[in-house]
Amino acid sequence: MTSKIRCGYVPEHFAAPLLQLADTAWGKEHIELVLQPSGTGQMLTSLDASQQGGQKIDVAVALTEALITGIAKGREDYKLVGSYVRTSLNWAVITGTDASADKYQSIDDLKGTHIGISRIGSGSQIMASVMALNHGWNASSDPKDRAEIEFKVNDTFQNLRNGVNGQEPWTTSCFMWEWYTTKPYVDSGEVRFIGSVPTPWPSWTIAASTNTALAEGDARGAVLAEFLTRLQQSIHEFANPDTRASGKAKQFIVNHHGYKEEDVESWLNTVRWADEQTPNPEGLEVPATGQNTNTQSVSAGTVKHTLELLEKAGVLKAGIDAANFVDSPSRLVA
Repeated sequence: MTSKIRCGYVPEHFAAPLLQLADTAWGKEHIELVLQPSGTGQMLTSLDASQQGGQKIDVAVALTEALITGIAKGREDYKLVGSYVRTSLNWAVITGTDASADKYQSIDDLKGTHIGISRIGSGSQIMASVMALNHGWNASSDPKDRAEIEFKVNDTFQNLRNGVNGQEPWTTSCFMWEWYTTKPYVDSGEVRFIGSVPTPWPSWTIAASTNTALAEGDARGAVLAEFLTRLQQSIHEFANPDTRASGKAKQFIVNHHGYKEEDVESWLNTVRWADEQTPNPEGLEVPATGQNTNTQSVSAGTVKHTLELLEKAGVLKAGIDAANFVDSPSRLVA
């Protein structure tokens, strides 16, 4: 039985401490990084052993809202095991630059339209529902329901960008994606920003499969425990007052993703990883919950707050105890 854990991740700047850990001698021996370019929705599929081709990952570093939604809707094949990023993720609201998109100049113009999402249950769908809640609209993924926005599954980031520029069969009014990941396509003139919706909860959480990494007797369980400890160490090494002040953290992301230095610097001012010791800059608004977590703990307050907001947004029915979302109640903190 293999002791190497397959870790799903999105190829974005948030993954920097994970990438650095995977590049160490321990990481090369114990971690297999599994690229998930379509995001958390793809990771939820990759955790599913019943899918065609079987389970593809043992651990997911993924969006908080989608992981919580999956468990709230009945998924029992994974549990939350730790926290990764304790600040919000800024979701950009994106439309096209094609003439067909000229009518979309603000979020208000999206009412009654089809919004592109990567997959059902993905962060792109959940945050579109939160956007609808913020504007007093109804949202639905069921074509039989009357709704003021509806969703269209376009799978990949490329298809989502094609869709807002009027290309069939992906045509939509907008889609939502992380701001800085999308900004190079705004700079190139391919798409436009017309607004943003920051998550009201800490943005990234760690989940592990109950079929493998959390299964009794599976060797990956021991690796998971050390993985969480070493990931926290990697966060401390990557993001701290010294690496931020020296520009080392910024340069790593510039080198890996090709983003503009000023964009990376702007983004770094808005992000704090779990248990990172760098003080928050003046004016940074952080979620009310989940500020005292680490890679081995989960905030009960964050689970509760996320469930309450997603119920209001029509995504799920709440009323589930936070202990049901973690592999052990001992992981829960305030």
